[in-house]
Amino acid sequence: MQESNDVTLDELGPVDYLVVEFPAGAQNFTGEMADELTRMSEAGTIRILDMLILQKSDDGSVDALEIDDIPGTDDIRALEATIAEILAADDVEHLAAAMLPGSVAGVLVWENCWAAPFASAARRAGGQLIASGRIPIQAIAASIEAEISAEEGN
Repeated sequence: MQESNDVTLDELGPVDYLVVEFPAGAQNFTGEMADELTRMSEAGTIRILDMLILQKSDDGSVDALEIDDIPGTDDIRALEATIAEILAADDVEHLAAAMLPGSVAGVLVWENCWAAPFASAARRAGGQLIASGRIPIQAIAASIEAEISAEEGN
């Protein structure tokens, strides 16, 4: 099966997503996030597959807007691969469940292009990904601080 930019499914790198929530009244959209996405995309580090903006009202209802539906997003919209819109309505409901009422969240789905050659080699060798995860930066910071405290205590 052929995908956008002549990339086959066998050549795709790992795909990740994140949701960044902005509480009511705490949104400060300066364009810095879009600039960083542009930089990473142009460097070939990532390929953006899907982007959504979720708005959760005070009554808990959720509106999901594709980046194409938001005025003034031409620059970032140009980064989105043609295999976009991979999130289904059920995905949106699941992601929005963690949001606070009155908040806005950005959802980003991307391919880790930097890891594609390794992922392809693993698939050709008969391997398959059976687990993946993230370690929150707060956990890493706490671990480093505990190690430093233990060393100082010795």
